[in-house]
Amino acid sequence: MLYFTRWKALAVILTALIVCLFAVPNFLPESTVKAWPKWAQRHVVLGLDLQGGSHILLEVDSNSVKKDKLDQVRDDVRRTLRDAKIGYTGLAVRGESVEVRVKDTDLTAALAKLRELSQPLGGLLGSSGQRSVEVSDVGGGLIRLTVPPAAITERVRQSVEQSIQIVERRINELGTVEPLIQRQGIDRILVQVPGLQDPTRLKELLGKTAKLDFRMVDSTVPADQAQQGRVPPDSEVLMSASSPKVPYVIKKQVLVSGGDLTDAQPGFDQRSGEPIVSFRFNTSGARKFAQATLENVGQPFAIVLDNEVISAPVIREPITGGSGQISGSFTVQGANDLAILLRAGALPAPLTIIEERTVGPGLGQDSIAAGELASYVGSVLVIVFMLLTYRLFGFFANVAVAINVAMIFGILSLLNATLTLPGIAGIVLTVGIAVDSNVLIYERIREELRAGRTAISAIDAGFTRALATILDSNITTFIAAAVLFYIGTGPVRGFAVTLGIGIITTVFTAFTVTRLIVAMWVAWKRPKTVPI
Repeated sequence: MLYFTRWKALAVILTALIVCLFAVPNFLPESTVKAWPKWAQRHVVLGLDLQGGSHILLEVDSNSVKKDKLDQVRDDVRRTLRDAKIGYTGLAVRGESVEVRVKDTDLTAALAKLRELSQPLGGLLGSSGQRSVEVSDVGGGLIRLTVPPAAITERVRQSVEQSIQIVERRINELGTVEPLIQRQGIDRILVQVPGLQDPTRLKELLGKTAKLDFRMVDSTVPADQAQQGRVPPDSEVLMSASSPKVPYVIKKQVLVSGGDLTDAQPGFDQRSGEPIVSFRFNTSGARKFAQATLENVGQPFAIVLDNEVISAPVIREPITGGSGQISGSFTVQGANDLAILLRAGALPAPLTIIEERTVGPGLGQDSIAAGELASYVGSVLVIVFMLLTYRLFGFFANVAVAINVAMIFGILSLLNATLTLPGIAGIVLTVGIAVDSNVLIYERIREELRAGRTAISAIDAGFTRALATILDSNITTFIAAAVLFYIGTGPVRGFAVTLGIGIITTVFTAFTVTRLIVAMWVAWKRPKTVPI
């Protein structure tokens, strides 16, 4: 156990050195680190509780998800019956169901076609026989399609997962550092943005659904008459986004949706100099947009964002290039924010802010000071204890523990991990665990010396026979850290990450670094006694 080949010793030293070097950027000024290569600029990111920032808890609007699901079922029923050439009447959403009436002669065929819309729900729900839609014959030619609660819950879950991706893209567009975005419960999303002291713009971006549609303006009825209730069945009245509010009669049919956009960038109009947003469609969107503008030359069309009309220009000529621009009395920041929203995509359902906290940098600095004090006091006590108890071998252990802590910061930097106050607690705990491994080895060496072994033989046996005990204790602790990471959230995960990394580095330093130091000392001194 004490013999190291030259290559093995070199590998241990290089591994420890390289990992420790990744921790260096954390202790240098930012201006110095920026001059380094990109791969060397990795560092530990301080969490919300250490550097301050914004904490926002969002909730997905379940009622909106339910409404969208029922509207989708209604549209699917309309399409299915039309494709099957089955006549129907009274198609409407009523409560938790969609109802439609068909002739008795078409009832069997209609039921067969509509039951194709019912799909088994995924995951555990699917194994229990739950389906997305329950189709039933009420009697008298009336068919009812009911969306069960399990299907709504599954739709909410999918909406949350999709919303997390979109929220992450929107926040990353702001240029913030290492935001924490994760799911909480069934219908909530936790957003923590360290370093962001003014969350106003962030809330504005997160609060917008950003559902963009291109639709035709209905010119058959004046807007003032439509406001009095004379709205055609296939149209609706929408207000302008800018003030003063102007009503528009807009057709419900969507020519092209925002989902067909591939890019959106802010810019300035070459003629007027006002801020605009330039956009580009994918192949499908470009084809649909070209067809729509070709068929409606001379007619106004509306650009609708979250049920508000941004602008309603007249189509002068067919737009076949697959790109265009949106203008609407934007400010520079307004155009930039709209471009961010369009690039990130539309949320599947509105998000409501139900909790908001802002942690000031002063409180974060107090947390850092408290964490540093705890780390220093704990480390000093450990160092003194090891020196008094094990003398020279205690010094060896202290060197290994220092390398261990440096490696923890190196790995955290390599992963660009977020360090929180509980994470600091995990590092302090790791120092105790690392020392405990050395204590087990040294006490085993003492036992071997009492049993009559020579110094070198006792040292070798101490490292060899303590291995199983150390592995057992560290593996069980690592399992606990993994469970904490899997089921925990926020600060608990931060603690689990540093503890888990610390256990890995502890095992490495205890059985390579400490052993290498002792082996080099033995080769140099050839001791007859062990100063332990």
